[in-house]
Amino acid sequence: MTVRPLPELPDVLQLRRRVFADDRGWFRELWRANEAAALGLPDAFVQDNVSFSRRGVLRGLHYQHPYGQGKLVTALVGRIYDVAVDLRRGSPTFGRWVGVELDAAEGTMLYLPPGFAHGFLALTDPAVVLYKCTDYYRPEADRTVAWNDPQLAIAWPLEGPPLLSPKDATAPCLGQLPPEALPDDDTAG
Repeated sequence: MTVRPLPELPDVLQLRRRVFADDRGWFRELWRANEAAALGLPDAFVQDNVSFSRRGVLRGLHYQHPYGQGKLVTALVGRIYDVAVDLRRGSPTFGRWVGVELDAAEGTMLYLPPGFAHGFLALTDPAVVLYKCTDYYRPEADRTVAWNDPQLAIAWPLEGPPLLSPKDATAPCLGQLPPEALPDDDTAG
């Protein structure tokens, strides 16, 4: 497994697992706790989620506060444009975002630590996405930021209007959230 911090948000990591491909298809190991621990990554995820999306579906931007979740995100089928936004108050990268394409055939993954909002756009039909989470989903802590917040100005590779859930379509912009709705930067020393 290779790990690369993303220059725009160094706390967000792009991971790549080796893919073994032949005329039958491909195989890859998704996760190994011993490798994660050696690289300083969380080695204990407590909840796995899988989503199935059609091309043009946009999910996000979601986060949990309190009870922040670190997320390891990978495409199991197809491709997605995956986005992380730093929402940690006091962080030097607060309000910045990074987007990367995750492709099932390439074995790419993204790790977002707690305190980041997450969203993705399905680039293929279908796109099946796995999220490994470091904390349990708690409906009372579930929060959303507008995917099209002009302050964030995320450059989604849209081909037309995205397909959104009602929750995502009516989410507030970052500037509309009260400070207590945002996580603190626990990494600040």
